[in-house]
Amino acid sequence: MKSPDLSQGTQTILNSIADGVFTVDLDWRITFFNRAAEKITGISAEEALGRPCCEVFRANVCETTCVLRHTMQTLKPVINKPISIMRADGREIPISVSTALLEDADRKIIGGVETFRDLSLVESLRREIDRQYRFQDIISRSPLMRKIFAILPDVAQSESTVLIQGESGTGKELLSRAIHNLSPRAKGAFVAVNCGALPDTLLESELFGHVAGAFTDAKRSRQGRFAMAEGGTLFLDEIGDISPALQIRLLRVLEEKCYEPLGSSTTVKANVRIITATNRDLSQLVEEGLFRKDLFYRVNVVKLELPPLNRRKEDIPLLCEHFIERLNRLRNKNIAGISHETLAIFMRHDWPGNIRELENALEYAFILCREKLIRPDHLPEQLASLGAPVTIPSGTTLKDIEARAILEALERNHWRRLATARELGIDKNTLRRKIQRMKIEGLNEMGNAEEDVSSLKR
Repeated sequence: MKSPDLSQGTQTILNSIADGVFTVDLDWRITFFNRAAEKITGISAEEALGRPCCEVFRANVCETTCVLRHTMQTLKPVINKPISIMRADGREIPISVSTALLEDADRKIIGGVETFRDLSLVESLRREIDRQYRFQDIISRSPLMRKIFAILPDVAQSESTVLIQGESGTGKELLSRAIHNLSPRAKGAFVAVNCGALPDTLLESELFGHVAGAFTDAKRSRQGRFAMAEGGTLFLDEIGDISPALQIRLLRVLEEKCYEPLGSSTTVKANVRIITATNRDLSQLVEEGLFRKDLFYRVNVVKLELPPLNRRKEDIPLLCEHFIERLNRLRNKNIAGISHETLAIFMRHDWPGNIRELENALEYAFILCREKLIRPDHLPEQLASLGAPVTIPSGTTLKDIEARAILEALERNHWRRLATARELGIDKNTLRRKIQRMKIEGLNEMGNAEEDVSSLKR
């Protein structure tokens, strides 16, 4: 493990650390290989010394974007870049690497040095956390979502029609796909239709298909989405937007399991499971006469309500991590996460566009961010402004500021103390004591403050 380029003392130090370290000369041949490098790669120093580094350090970037070559050519170090290597036993493991130039006493470049850290344990822990908080493609630690997760396998195994209600951007289609993937129909097709995106005439043809000559420009027959979803699942998004006439046709399919393509008198059997979704209150539409009561009862056999993001803010850090990981792969970037200031902004925001708005905000930030962390100035303007300094009136005490911060956090979290404590980064018992000490306990069932705290809102 000795190297002519490193002193005995330096080698002793490098052999005592937990990170793998190796050095190369200008011909890319390994000149030093410490004990941790032996352990991580499964290759002894005797085998490694004198060999080209790409033969020993078999990384997934060696042939294309070698990080050490990048440093040697640009004279710029690489810090904690995640890659994977192939061990001597054929097992692929994740690591993070950092590189630097190797110089002699006269500051002349004589090679390069690479340090690397085994991330197998970190990845294992990440997968375990991922397993705990991921259901299919849905990520959540919210108690509201966990209740849905608990019953979802049973819902999926049934053939019942499902109604998913939730605001736009809450993930209704993701939930419907999870139901399909867990169902006996998983090998069949999953077909999605946005009922609110098409006019009635087109939607009818889109759903049931048509035969040649059924209407102007119908020069050839075309199968509809029901036919495409045969043996699988048909997801009807924004079902509250369809017209009364089309509601009647849809009701017949649900009741008789058959339909007729436009322009045809032939009845076609439909072996399709229906999942519907809406961001509107269907029961209210029934009362207003805009949605048929009999159809409502047909689609409302199993009802799942997706909470908006402002009621599951504890999921924001998880969702940010998920989206950043995905965007890093798509954009070939290495952004580590979001700053504390950015997280504070995200926790203050009400997210009217829900998870879709959060994803869009991070995608926008990826365009501007050239650092390791996404900061407030990388965010869209309407979010970045939430991080602007707040002017505090003269005479305001620290106790007043703290009480106001707690009250506003309680209001944002609909007076749920556990969610409020998580947002504020304190224990729930600490929050309880502060609420009692500052007399913020006078709240009625609607969450309105009594007189003793009303002044805090001013």
